[in-house]
Amino acid sequence: MKKLRPALASTPVLVSLLCFSLSGAALATERTDEVVKLKVTATAYNSLPGQTVGNPSIGAWGHRLKPGMKAIAVSRDLLAMGLEPGAEVTIEGLPGRYKVLDKMGSRWRKKIDIYMGVDRDAALEWGRRPVVIRFNSENS
Repeated sequence: MKKLRPALASTPVLVSLLCFSLSGAALATERTDEVVKLKVTATAYNSLPGQTVGNPSIGAWGHRLKPGMKAIAVSRDLLAMGLEPGAEVTIEGLPGRYKVLDKMGSRWRKKIDIYMGVDRDAALEWGRRPVVIRFNSENS
């Protein structure tokens, strides 16, 4: 009588190959986040007519801005550095995290505009000052 080889005898080899293949695929698509620290000029803006073109409560990408939100607009050169819509930023000297929900005109460089709702006095008091921001930049 012929001895039959168990069907599972080659399973460990197949499982090992499958695991090796999957782990290699995971490593190839793994992303890392690098914290970027950048000195920029910060000003402030409001949801008031005359401070923007069109509806003052709608950002350039269509995000609705509401008083009390921690939101910023960024200069277009910062978009290329990873500050895309929805990215979160910390601003030295200010509590919490701010979301990128708006972009500025093309003439600005290395600049953010901090959203201050309808409080024009707070925006004027903030003025223009250098700040350090931090954000995660995804690298593939």
